[in-house]
Amino acid sequence: MTWTELVMGAAAEHDGDPTMTDVRTGEVLARSAFARRVTRVAGGLRARGLRYGEQVLIDLPLGIELAVAVHSVVWAGGVAALHLRGPARMMIAQRLHGPVRADVEHVFTVEPSPGAKPFADLEGERTVDFGPLCGPALVLYSGRTLRLEELTDHLREIDEELLLEEWDTVLAAVSDDPFKGLWVVDIAMTAGSSVVIAQEPSVLGCRILIAEHAVSVTIAHPELARKLSADPELHVLDERAIVRSLGL
Repeated sequence: MTWTELVMGAAAEHDGDPTMTDVRTGEVLARSAFARRVTRVAGGLRARGLRYGEQVLIDLPLGIELAVAVHSVVWAGGVAALHLRGPARMMIAQRLHGPVRADVEHVFTVEPSPGAKPFADLEGERTVDFGPLCGPALVLYSGRTLRLEELTDHLREIDEELLLEEWDTVLAAVSDDPFKGLWVVDIAMTAGSSVVIAQEPSVLGCRILIAEHAVSVTIAHPELARKLSADPELHVLDERAIVRSLGL
């Protein structure tokens, strides 16, 4: 299985359970619905001419739409570029804040924006049933490119290390780096666990979410993890532990 296959494979095994709760939007997406959206958005990207190895710029906050967009691009054979640099004919954004680069021909936004098409328009009847097995998959803010096989190996490794169970609920209270939040989502889904994605996490906010969603594991940025770990009843991990094997 590849990176996205691991995530969607876990989704298929636990049909119907809510896997992602986006605190910012209030949206809850079932595992089965996530898998369907990824294959259909990938089909929409292919229908609009996305080629294997081609970059798609992604400018989205951490949340459900980021996970769908990144995995759809990769499943379609493209490279999800979080750093917003380099040549690209397509872009997926939350909204447009100004003029778009001349080389970007297709812009899709989650929120209505003049000159852009709705991100939802990519989700049609056409699906992509098989994604690529190897090759470049993701470009980080730093400009570093992660390959599909690299992401697959590290996701398997962290899954075996954390030993999450399908009855676990994970709270993603990470730093502003969207990849770290995406990685928490991937880890949880691969294990068949549910995940709650916090918005601007604080100690009080996390405590409320932990109680409200019966969170069993919290993955937080270093300062927040240190403060939450003062409570011996909470199971808290520093976000650095889940990306260390990737050299991040």
